[in-house]
Amino acid sequence: MEGEERGYWRWSKRDFFPEESFQSFGSYRAALSQTCSRFKNRLVSRSDDETERVELRKQSENEMKRCLTWWDLVWFGFGSVIGAGIFVLTGQEAREQAGPAIVLSYVVSGFSAMLSVFCYTEFSVEVPVAGGSFAYLRIELGDFAAFITAGNILLEGVVGTAAVGRAWTSYFATLLNRNPDDLRVKTDTLSPGFNLLDPIAVVVIAASATIASISTRKTSLLNWIASAVNTIVILFVIIAGFINADASNLTPFLPYGPEGVFRAAAVVYFAYTGFDSIATMAEETKNPSKDIPIGLLGSMSIITVIYCLMALALSMMQKYTDIDPNAAYSVAFQSVGMKWGKYLVALGALKGMTTVLLVGALGQARYVTHIARTHMIPPLFALVHPKTGTPINANLLVTIPSALIALFSGLDVLASLLSISTLFIFTMIPLALLVRRYYVRDVTPRADLLKLIICILIVVISSMCTSAYWGMNLKGSWIGYTITVPFWFMGTLGIVFFVPQQRSPKVWGVPLVPWIPCLSIATNIFLMGSLEAQAFVRFGVCTLVMLLYYFLFGLHATFDMAHQQIVPRS
Repeated sequence: MEGEERGYWRWSKRDFFPEESFQSFGSYRAALSQTCSRFKNRLVSRSDDETERVELRKQSENEMKRCLTWWDLVWFGFGSVIGAGIFVLTGQEAREQAGPAIVLSYVVSGFSAMLSVFCYTEFSVEVPVAGGSFAYLRIELGDFAAFITAGNILLEGVVGTAAVGRAWTSYFATLLNRNPDDLRVKTDTLSPGFNLLDPIAVVVIAASATIASISTRKTSLLNWIASAVNTIVILFVIIAGFINADASNLTPFLPYGPEGVFRAAAVVYFAYTGFDSIATMAEETKNPSKDIPIGLLGSMSIITVIYCLMALALSMMQKYTDIDPNAAYSVAFQSVGMKWGKYLVALGALKGMTTVLLVGALGQARYVTHIARTHMIPPLFALVHPKTGTPINANLLVTIPSALIALFSGLDVLASLLSISTLFIFTMIPLALLVRRYYVRDVTPRADLLKLIICILIVVISSMCTSAYWGMNLKGSWIGYTITVPFWFMGTLGIVFFVPQQRSPKVWGVPLVPWIPCLSIATNIFLMGSLEAQAFVRFGVCTLVMLLYYFLFGLHATFDMAHQQIVPRS
């Protein structure tokens, strides 16, 4: 009732920090003095399906509108995934890391993505809420693991949106028959990688967020139209590419060796990101148990095949050393005499990137909404607008920093940071799925829990060792794999034979458990280890900032929320 009287736009201190810990300096100092005990409480506490699906939704004051079907979700899958990744990163990684073997990089990253899709699908059917992976981890691994993932979700959303915005400008310049950087403003006062200002990206990001805030249903319709046009362009790229193919361009096939294939796979994994946005649409889906599996698995299967064909077509049209890293497909068609083709490709790429921004704005805002419902960030961002049925505040929280980053940062700087953040999230989901299937509080015997923990540790550590050994680049030496890979099998077999399943999915479940979740963990960690050291440095710095926020604010807000120490709204 109070929420209805007050209206949507509100900016008081209590709207940002209604928790008891932040009502005065004295209460905040008292909260800080209890940091250790509160952290222990949040570390071992777990949410449950009912809390995430019912109780937390009350924090939004208004309901999101159930208006989506499986058809909408399939096209959301196309719209959220096919964009800057395939049109830009393909050229960048083919030229610098993989050569013609870039098609194998898409096979590897696509296989890993499909494993993650299976795990996401089971969770999204069982727990159909806007929070997606954040909600799933709160239930199975607790608040702290969920917070680290939440931080990476926000990082993925902000950085991903910025990267697509920058790529949009590059293709728009190509459409105008200009160089990709011609529409950017160069400044000598900033370091390379940050000295090409991109005001166009800022405008495009802001426009997409505005449309997504107006109506979910209208955004879905617009996405369907744009994705259908983009599909026609993709078919043109594949068919025309093979018609103008030269098989000699595939030689040498592995100019940078197998290492280059996996390094490129870790980066082009960005091309598969966005499918998790479908899971966040669960609250607006009419029949989540039927529509989400079709939307997720159907769209990702088709996208994987499309990506491999597009990568192969590019590699056969142009020698990898001649590929333009910024607008690969447009320049490739120009090189084979189809100058008009580059405009069609640029137009299709623009449409694809626009839908990525549209669906991304929808998905990231819903992540933020559910994170705010737990008070991990200010609950003001959990509010759903009563007229539009959309979380406008949450959309603003992602859009503003995205636009600022897009203004300054180059695509190469953004892509590696985005990939490691995404891979981290996708590693946590299969881990949580194993816990969901094999552990139930107050039911699972302590001995079975201990065996599960040991087996999971063996799987994770052996995967990390495999990735590290690969990174050592010891040519011709396979002895390390004869140790690490068998240990991975031992850990997985240990779960199969010594840990009984405690829970079965009610509607739809991942097949071949624990093999698929364990393989998903291994492939994501392996791809993560294939990234350059600089990506880990940036990831580490971002994680430290997240932890600082958590121990100063997030921990105390969620503790008060869990114990209902909230000051009533006036």
